[in-house]
Amino acid sequence: MNFDYSADQRSLKDEARKFLSARCTIPVVRAVLDDPARTHDAALWAEIGDMGWLGSVVPEAYGGLGLGHVELCAIAEELGRALAPVPFASTMYFFAQALLLAGTPTQCERWLAPLAQGRVVGCFASSEGGGEPLPARPGVRAEEGRLSGLKLPVVDGAVADAAIVLASEDDTVSLFIVDLRAADGAVGVERADLASLDPTRGLASLRFAGAPADRLGAKGDGLALARRVFDRAAALLAFEQIGGADRCLELARDYALERHAFGRAVASYQAIKHKLADVFVSNQLARSNAYHAAWALDDPGDELPLAAAAARIAACDAYWGAAKENIQTHGGMGFTWDVDAHLHYRRAQQLALAAGAPRYWKARLAGHLEQRHHRDRAGRD
Repeated sequence: MNFDYSADQRSLKDEARKFLSARCTIPVVRAVLDDPARTHDAALWAEIGDMGWLGSVVPEAYGGLGLGHVELCAIAEELGRALAPVPFASTMYFFAQALLLAGTPTQCERWLAPLAQGRVVGCFASSEGGGEPLPARPGVRAEEGRLSGLKLPVVDGAVADAAIVLASEDDTVSLFIVDLRAADGAVGVERADLASLDPTRGLASLRFAGAPADRLGAKGDGLALARRVFDRAAALLAFEQIGGADRCLELARDYALERHAFGRAVASYQAIKHKLADVFVSNQLARSNAYHAAWALDDPGDELPLAAAAARIAACDAYWGAAKENIQTHGGMGFTWDVDAHLHYRRAQQLALAAGAPRYWKARLAGHLEQRHHRDRAGRD
């Protein structure tokens, strides 16, 4: 079985790299990082919408391209490599996926159609501070179609036009869509920026005070549906992380080849060779797991939860390790503001928390393996 990109998918990936290499340069990323008033690059976001990437997995009936998730994975890898300062992950990996899984035709027409044209930024609000990213009893409550309570941190919550919110409803947990454009400030939603290690992926708090909400999916299906969204998001985030990890390896290699110490390139020293070889192995392991998860995204079977957890864990380890070793390879200047290594260090940390920390996914992986073991054992008996 071949888990690699097809020729068409590789062509899409190559075109994405060309576009981002020309349009999403490091000065573009730093401009957002250096300006506290900016949460993303609006011009780049508009151009990404013009490229059709936001409609990649949106069905043609709602104005999208109707492509598979593997194509979206290819785009995600290049966005991660370029450190793109745009709300693509929140919109496409979380918000759009939830609508694709459980949205009614009316909800999809309202949100997916403009999303595919680049006119909607979405976010997913499940966390309520420290602890579980998907709380079993959320503090945000839904009563008679209105939400009350606090969600934080919400990635890209400050710029989102709509949020999908995990909330308690009577004795159950459900998902709801909140139109932040209509509700912001005036009738029920207060937003506040939060400090973030990577300001190019801004965080916010959303305080609901009777905000109108539209239920997504059936009443009581919130946790099960949110876990399915997280599985999809984990697979897609893994490709962003791999793109960043591979770029870190390239940056470290290039610097090691040009930097000389004691009359020879530092790349010739065994300590550097072993360091970069370890990064390469970790990146390849993460890529193998991510390819499996990408295949499972469009497979009708039940392989995705296990594959997504494995991909998430491996990708978090790979990006964090590559970002750290990139700084170390650059030596005493590696941690300074002028060297770009810290940009990937920030992004690696931020992405590792975007859909639950690695420990959350390790627990899920162990649970899926245990269930499979019991199922296989019961089948043999």
